Amino acid sequence: MTKKNNTMNWIEDAIKNLHNSLHPVKVEMNELDWKSGLSEKSERLAQHISAFANQAGGGTFAFGVNNDATLFTPSRDEAEIILNRLGSIAHNNLHIPIKLEHASVEYQGEGIFFIHVPEQFDKPVYLRGATIYDSYYRSAGQTHKMSRQQVHDMIAAKEGITFENRIAASGLSADQILTMLDFGEFYKLTNKPTPLGAEKIAEGLSDYNFCKKHKDGWAITNLGAALFARDLRIFPSLEFRCVVVRQYKEANNRNISAENFFYEGYAISLDKIVRYVMSLLEKTENILHPKRENKYPYPEVAIRELVANMVLHQSFEVYGITLAVEIFTNRIVITNPGTPLIDTNRFIDLPPKSRNDMMAQAMFLFNLCEKRGSGMDRAVAGIEAMHLPAITIEKGEDFTRIRIFPEKKYKEMSKTEKIQACYQHACLLFEDGKVLTNQSLRERLSIGKNNAAVASRIISDTICAGLIKAREESASTKFREYVPYYV
Repeated sequence: MTKKNNTMNWIEDAIKNLHNSLHPVKVEMNELDWKSGLSEKSERLAQHISAFANQAGGGTFAFGVNNDATLFTPSRDEAEIILNRLGSIAHNNLHIPIKLEHASVEYQGEGIFFIHVPEQFDKPVYLRGATIYDSYYRSAGQTHKMSRQQVHDMIAAKEGITFENRIAASGLSADQILTMLDFGEFYKLTNKPTPLGAEKIAEGLSDYNFCKKHKDGWAITNLGAALFARDLRIFPSLEFRCVVVRQYKEANNRNISAENFFYEGYAISLDKIVRYVMSLLEKTENILHPKRENKYPYPEVAIRELVANMVLHQSFEVYGITLAVEIFTNRIVITNPGTPLIDTNRFIDLPPKSRNDMMAQAMFLFNLCEKRGSGMDRAVAGIEAMHLPAITIEKGEDFTRIRIFPEKKYKEMSKTEKIQACYQHACLLFEDGKVLTNQSLRERLSIGKNNAAVASRIISDTICAGLIKAREESASTKFREYVPYYV
């Protein structure tokens, strides 16, 4: 790629990020920092440059944006002073000199002066005259100092060592391995008899890369700790990776009625999390069932698959965001750190791109989650079987948030909810080798046979939204079949 194309790319990204930071909610982003002027504190500016240089894709200062998000045009003299000062700091105040790029772009009638800090290959970038632990990163639109663990993780990532293969604890005896990892649960899940002796047990764990034998003793990998830790908090790399389940009294988060933290590794805690969530849900007795079974407002299969998805697709490189299952009176919200690696409209049909392949494979081998790519299908199928509104997937700046909703009649659904239900129904049917029809949509949304026109209107709205299309345009409207837009 030419230098000109590289320059155009970062400018286009900067304009897009500026727009996203101002619409619909005005908030600074990890990739872009509003600036109304230069700070007098050179060290703080150096910290910002360090953070941008350590970030994937780098980051950009946007001069011409006040703290209240109003815009103005810096003068030519101001722009020259800004460029010279930041250029000097980038060259002299960090452990390696960094070359900045700049551009002036008209945006909403004002001239915004962009200064771009490219991502550096030699990471982490830290302050000159300090140690490598004086490195910085961006989170929630702010600049923060890295923890020692973050520094170690960045070095390992640079060397091509995946998070799962990195060492969580080292210099251990075999007996210590057994006190830190739940080997009993491991052998139970593998359907193997537990061998006699600590060394033999540790060797069995090492066959799955959960621990390794080194010259100075045994070491536990992040993979082993993440799945089988008796307590994640004793491992610095996983200290804040527990799952929290909260239930609120209302539709907001102001009053908590229940809260539980799950500190064990995910292979141990997954079933416990799902059981706990289901225990909090308000149940009704199904008197028509022969065994008078309890009826839950959400399908357990969807809860299980979405919690497993939260754990397996989290980014261990994103800090400050908790793995959370939040139960409100009108929805359940499931959040994990890390943005989706695929288009949120393609969660049902595309194979997932997992950041944590080894963890996903282990969870599959232990029958704790479905084979790759079928989890979301099962969740959506469970939602449809109970005629609930469609799942929504939010792609945040550094998080993924999934929402599921209790039963709602189609007349009470918004236009957007109906369109999403129609689209996800089409996706699920296509994966099963079927097609969406007026009748199938009526069954999905519990629309009466005499209201075919209502289903037709929803189908028409979904076509207008660009999410489905007619399989054959020549077919009569009454018998027309529909498929997702990507077919």
